[in-house]
Amino acid sequence: MSRLLYFDCFSGISGDMVLGAMLDAGLPFEGLKSALGSLAVSGYDVSATRVLRAGVSATKFVVEDRQPSGGHPHRHLAGICTLVDQSALSPAGKDRAKALFQRLAEAEAAIHDMPVEKVHLHEVGALDSIIDIVGAVHALEWFGADRVVSSALNVGGGTVKSAHGIIPVPAPATVKLLGDAPIYSGDVQKELVTPTGALIVSSYATSYGPIPAMRVEHTGYGAGDNDFASTPNVLRVLVGREAESTVVSGVSRTESRVVVIECEIDDMNPQIFGVVMDRLYAAGALEVFYVPVQMKKNRPGTLLTVVAAPELRAAMSEIIFSETTTIGLRYSEVERDCLVREHADVDTPLGTVRIKLAWRDGRLVNAVPEFDDCARLAASHHLPVKEVQALAMQAWGRKS
Repeated sequence: MSRLLYFDCFSGISGDMVLGAMLDAGLPFEGLKSALGSLAVSGYDVSATRVLRAGVSATKFVVEDRQPSGGHPHRHLAGICTLVDQSALSPAGKDRAKALFQRLAEAEAAIHDMPVEKVHLHEVGALDSIIDIVGAVHALEWFGADRVVSSALNVGGGTVKSAHGIIPVPAPATVKLLGDAPIYSGDVQKELVTPTGALIVSSYATSYGPIPAMRVEHTGYGAGDNDFASTPNVLRVLVGREAESTVVSGVSRTESRVVVIECEIDDMNPQIFGVVMDRLYAAGALEVFYVPVQMKKNRPGTLLTVVAAPELRAAMSEIIFSETTTIGLRYSEVERDCLVREHADVDTPLGTVRIKLAWRDGRLVNAVPEFDDCARLAASHHLPVKEVQALAMQAWGRKS
């Protein structure tokens, strides 16, 4: 069964609520600080505390400014990408984080009718919000969910003070980032979905609706700043395994449908291919890959293939048409049969490593150390990655 992560946004979502919920669900705090790298030590402290919100115990993630002057600068996209590169995210995580900020800058550029490179990110350009987004990328990578689903989002109501004055809730950037995600306004007349929260949930969630059929393994509650009397101001995260498995001739397997989108490209600057891949993954693609092909008139070209959830076909197509030179796409929906997957933690002398496990008919067929965990420990201990992988497999052998 594939792993599923569900955002229950009955009281909205913000960056610090995401990290609080992830920590509450089992994300190691020291691992989070390590992933943040220099972001967490440049005049800021990060902490996590237990609080009550309308009687519900939750984790509050806090970024505290240690600089007495305050008034930190708000940044342009290039400066934020430089900060992301100073984090200790995996290479894929850094690319994902920068793609998120690119998407945010594009939303702000559209709202203010200006070029992306001139956009001055305000609230989401502050370092505490950058920490929230970089931390969320690490957290979602750590949980290793194959699919992220979200409830409809309670956006709140009223007005909120921003760098551009008093604006109605939801803020323009929030509306732009949420796109066609289902939203509603409840009794609480405050901003419940922030631009940071909207960016995270809309970039990762592949569908919206009630809790899917799942076996819950971890539950986390992330606290917002305010304590409302009428409802707990928390984000709930459920992590577990999808329960949509079938049995055919006594063989247990996980099945799902995906859409496969393809096109050939022979007239595009090769530097753009990396950008296209980042945008597609940031929008929720399951797989993106390129294959060299020979095209008409014996011209060399590239076959682009994207695999995604069927409901994301329109979003994937829009990115491909906008970012590449292709003028046509092919797509088809196909069945996908997957091994049952899960993670198990093992303790090595260098630290904890996740082992990716794959099962078929109740038989373990693959056990592989999570590469990003091994790479992180190898870098911090100045060792070759293969040595850390060997230590992880030795630890798994003792555990199994």
